[in-house]
Amino acid sequence: MKKALIGFHLVVFLILPLYLYAGVPLITVERHVNDVLNVLRDPALKGEKAKKAKKEKVRTISEKMFDFAELSKRTLGNNWKIFNPDQQKEFIELFKDILEDAYMDRITSYRDEKIVFNKEFMLSDATAEVQSNIITMKSETPIYYRVILKTGEWRVYDVIIEGVSLIKNYRTQFREILANKSPEELLKVLRKKVGKA
Repeated sequence: MKKALIGFHLVVFLILPLYLYAGVPLITVERHVNDVLNVLRDPALKGEKAKKAKKEKVRTISEKMFDFAELSKRTLGNNWKIFNPDQQKEFIELFKDILEDAYMDRITSYRDEKIVFNKEFMLSDATAEVQSNIITMKSETPIYYRVILKTGEWRVYDVIIEGVSLIKNYRTQFREILANKSPEELLKVLRKKVGKA
């Protein structure tokens, strides 16, 4: 009995540092979201003059929070394989720019809504879903973050807002374009959209 107890404690002692290193998915996402909120609440970053600095700070946090390569790969789905490595790399950068443009104004218009992190569910050994709600005086909006564990870090690869997946939303759009156009033609469309044409 004593040997079994010692063995159990040894296993816990050896495994625990791995979990501490990886970080619990909910705690990791909550920390990143709180970092963004702290930027948005910073009195030194109020007004039009500080808008660029605020966006840069939010962008830096998003680089740590999101796995843009995984997000891009899952968004293209089976079409990912028809892009050559250089095209894949460019797609990741262009898609990141599109997401930042689409959501930055929404994020920076934050008006001190309350965000509550509820729970997490393990979807597999290396993926999890972190559930949260944005609470205002009038409504409650569920936001779920899908995260993946890579090189000891949990990073977001999908966001589900009121049941609508970011990946699925863009996948439909890109699939329609790729049904008639080549990867290079899709990249041209994206370059034009972000002003890199």
